Amino acid sequence: MTEMILLDPVRVLVGSDQALQERGAALLHGGCLEALGEPAREAARSAGISPRDAGHQLLAPCLVDAHSFLPDPFQGQCETLESLLRSAAAGGYGQIGLLPEASGGRREQPDRLRGFQLADCDVAVHLWAGFSREGRGEHLTPHADLIEAGAVGLSDGAIMPPVPLLERALTLGESGSSPVLIPPLDLVLRGEGLLREGPEALRAGWPTDPPSSETLPLIQLGQLQQEHPERNLVLMGVSTAVGVELLQQLKAPPAATVSWWHVLTSTASSAATAASWFVSPSLGSERDRDALIEALRRNLIQAVAVHASPLDDEECLLPPDQRLRGIAGHQHVLPSLWQALVESRGWSTERLWDVLSFGPSRLMGIDEERLTTGSRRWLLFDPDVVWTPSRSDADASRAANQPWIDRPLQGRVVECGLRTPAIQGD
Repeated sequence: MTEMILLDPVRVLVGSDQALQERGAALLHGGCLEALGEPAREAARSAGISPRDAGHQLLAPCLVDAHSFLPDPFQGQCETLESLLRSAAAGGYGQIGLLPEASGGRREQPDRLRGFQLADCDVAVHLWAGFSREGRGEHLTPHADLIEAGAVGLSDGAIMPPVPLLERALTLGESGSSPVLIPPLDLVLRGEGLLREGPEALRAGWPTDPPSSETLPLIQLGQLQQEHPERNLVLMGVSTAVGVELLQQLKAPPAATVSWWHVLTSTASSAATAASWFVSPSLGSERDRDALIEALRRNLIQAVAVHASPLDDEECLLPPDQRLRGIAGHQHVLPSLWQALVESRGWSTERLWDVLSFGPSRLMGIDEERLTTGSRRWLLFDPDVVWTPSRSDADASRAANQPWIDRPLQGRVVECGLRTPAIQGD
């Protein structure tokens, strides 16, 4: 976008402290937001620029993903840091939190936190540092040094450390006020389960995962938060209705996230039970989904995370019990949740942005995204456009496990000011 463009009218959401403007105006030039409202109209008139009617589109701050996996960021055969940042920006994501797992060694020493902010790239990368050495839950990493070196918080990724080790870390308090991101997940209780217990899972014939694999560790984590109110414990990926009920019973529940896939679908969907889309935590019933959406609406859960876990083509050919669980697709999150929550359930734009952008920022302790003049941190979303995502798209994720590939999808980020790494050969 090198020419100057006046969007007028256009729906405008400036930030978390302002209501949606239904008939705003915005002047864009060279990828930057030059002006909003009357100043934009006046500058356009002076330059002889005619307005472009974008009354059905939305100009809004960038989205924030609190946690995703990227196992091989620099030499991966599947998703790399560069490809992830391109596809994330194409989906409107301006900030991404990466969990500590990495093929070249977990990020659990200060020198492992370097090299993730690429030149001429506006997508900010925040690193979760390892909570325990090698993720084994036996010895703590140097928490204070990691936070001082720039880690956004501490996590062992998909693994919940033993409660005694968590207790020791919270008592020592070297994490300060930084978030400690822990999944309420007991891997022993989950066993080989691929879907939550229920009629749909039984009919499909897949091994089932009992709700207790979430509820028992959630009770333990809730108790730890009560005993250490000065610490910032965050539950990664609440996924069941009974888990939501337990959060409601706590006087001061920990902050919590939920994966976008659990908000979007359930085991009631035939697509959800396809072998390609098994995720962690396990997908639940429609009752679970309804409870999670209500928890988001009431701010009991504060953030929707992409929680991407990219796999390559060969990995996706493995039987379900022999490959990593998870899906990818930052570009598909906003369109699908707009349809599921705004169109189908009457959510306001402001509420959707709170769980996709402002809430994740607050949870990680970083500045909220906001429309400001002179900034590239904006997206333009068209809820009406219908498109078919393809892995051959220039800005597509390289992951093979994207559930919306080659399927029509309504809604798309049609423009975004963020700069991203150039594709090799361009």
